[in-house]
Amino acid sequence: MPARAFALPDLGEGLTEAEIVKVLVSEGDVVAEDAPLLEVETDKATVEIPSPVGGRVTKVHVQAGQTVKVGDVLVTFDEDAAKGAGGGERAPRLGTTLARSPLPAPSAPSSASVAGATAPARASGPVAATPATRRLAREIGVDLRAVRASGRGGRVTDDDVRAAAGPTPAAPAPAGARRTAPQRPAVAKPLAPVGVEPPALPNFEQWGPVERQPLSHLRRTIAERMALSATLIPHVTHFDRADITDLDAIIKRNVEPARQRGLTLTLTSFLLKAAALALRDHPQFNASLDPAAGELIVKRYRHLGIAVATERGLIVPVIRDVDTKPLPELQRELAALAQRVRDGKATLDDLRGGTFTVTNIGALGGTGAIPIINYPEVAILGAARAREEPAVREGRIVPRVLLPLTLTFDHRVADGADGARFAADIVRRLERPEQLLLEW
Repeated sequence: MPARAFALPDLGEGLTEAEIVKVLVSEGDVVAEDAPLLEVETDKATVEIPSPVGGRVTKVHVQAGQTVKVGDVLVTFDEDAAKGAGGGERAPRLGTTLARSPLPAPSAPSSASVAGATAPARASGPVAATPATRRLAREIGVDLRAVRASGRGGRVTDDDVRAAAGPTPAAPAPAGARRTAPQRPAVAKPLAPVGVEPPALPNFEQWGPVERQPLSHLRRTIAERMALSATLIPHVTHFDRADITDLDAIIKRNVEPARQRGLTLTLTSFLLKAAALALRDHPQFNASLDPAAGELIVKRYRHLGIAVATERGLIVPVIRDVDTKPLPELQRELAALAQRVRDGKATLDDLRGGTFTVTNIGALGGTGAIPIINYPEVAILGAARAREEPAVREGRIVPRVLLPLTLTFDHRVADGADGARFAADIVRRLERPEQLLLEW
């Protein structure tokens, strides 16, 4: 069989490139199907690319620190070598599977559709499925070659495997330990230009010593996306304040009972819930604009992103269907998701599909901020630190806990009055926490 070239697969979500973090195989290694080949970093997460086939690695085309695009060849295999691998062959360098999101393998040709676990097997070639899906199939006893694939490009998904197994499959085992990311050479790359070309910088060295520090892949991506958002979207910001005195009392009163149930109550979960419920009544803020088609794409699901500060930079994981989840469940999912992000264990699915973003800088202080919209979304809610301040209630000056809020939105899809009404709806829910606890 001739040599087979394996290229960087489609990453989805508009991602077109990745940076090689570490090459996990060497030329001459014999690897099994699904064995890890490389670690790569995208603007979404650090992930591990598995081998689509078993065979001998005849050529490694990339190295650590290199940026590759979808379609670039990564590794070349000799598949015949896998058939005769024995005592004289080099042992596969499998390593430990990372607790991170695998990238989809290239689609395999299929002679016909199959229906469930009893359908005839595929004719030949590896089944397109992620290592996590393959592991799930092994654990619940499903033959991947007899599963109807519903994923993109003919990929078998976890739901396909569960459907083939019946209504009560066994839960998958926890993912393996995460490999520590190695140090990699710093390579400076220019940012992708957006809009007007900037003028040349002056020679700063003429005034004193300087140090040039290359941007990390994540920081470069953040910079490019922020420039894209600020260039394409006419931002407008509405300022408001919510009286969260009653909500603050509820949180403080239930800190210990919640801790006994394994929960840590935070204001952020209430912000997410209030925003998601308000989005039901203000769907134009839960949308994306398609200028080429002249259409507003309104999403009928409310998957909210929450900005999380990490040592590598700001990352926005996504919690799905926030409006339908009770607050205790939402708080538990929020805590687990934020921890995975800080530990570098977030999967690609954790980081995509958002429809609206919330950023809470209250823990860092400040009286307010104007966040940039997370393109291609059309709005973002920012919260600063809540403070006890004097307020007039029924003609008397009383201390109240006030929370500064900023709603930044795309002026192409909503007017100032729309933004004011949407913000007021969020404020109303935060000021009536007993209803917020019951509403989903």
